[in-house]
Amino acid sequence: MRRIYAVMISLALLAVTPGVANADPFTRPARNQQAIDFVISRALSQRGVPFSYGGGDANGPSLGSGATNDDLTTEQRANVPGTDPATGFGTVPGAPLLGVLPAPAPAPRVVGFDASGLIVYAFAGAGIKMPRSSGDQYRAAQKIAPSQALPGDLIFYGPDGAQSVALFLGNGQMLEATDPVVKVSPVRTNGMTPYLGRIIA
Repeated sequence: MRRIYAVMISLALLAVTPGVANADPFTRPARNQQAIDFVISRALSQRGVPFSYGGGDANGPSLGSGATNDDLTTEQRANVPGTDPATGFGTVPGAPLLGVLPAPAPAPRVVGFDASGLIVYAFAGAGIKMPRSSGDQYRAAQKIAPSQALPGDLIFYGPDGAQSVALFLGNGQMLEATDPVVKVSPVRTNGMTPYLGRIIA
């Protein structure tokens, strides 16, 4: 009987002792939760806005920069077969100079958001000035394990978050600015960084 009594007391202590058996999930202070709710609401209000490379700032969608030859990596420019040993590039039929690709059709100039521009806009509503690139946003954020993610955390993609960023909404959903428009989609884990970022604790 004493053993049963001892086990019952032990179980009761485990159930009521914080951090041992039943740790409560992290919750934000009410004022911080209000800020996060506003950030999420502000971001969601932009669903359907076009994707625009380089677009978006604290004031909303803006004219994007479009992608140009300058945005291409050396690998993307490809060493076209040719005869110039000094540059390592060849000639492209119809191109006036060695090592220069013909100009692409002008990139469409669209008013909208890219991934990091949407995040800048969303957090500006709560008075938080975010860095403009997703890599800088990753470095600025508190790192959070995916198992501790809360709505309003940031999901990053690529090495050190340099490829893209999305806003975690909860319930396996995220908001992202991706081609063709800003949209809600299921969280993608492919290419995701090991940690999410938290801006408002």
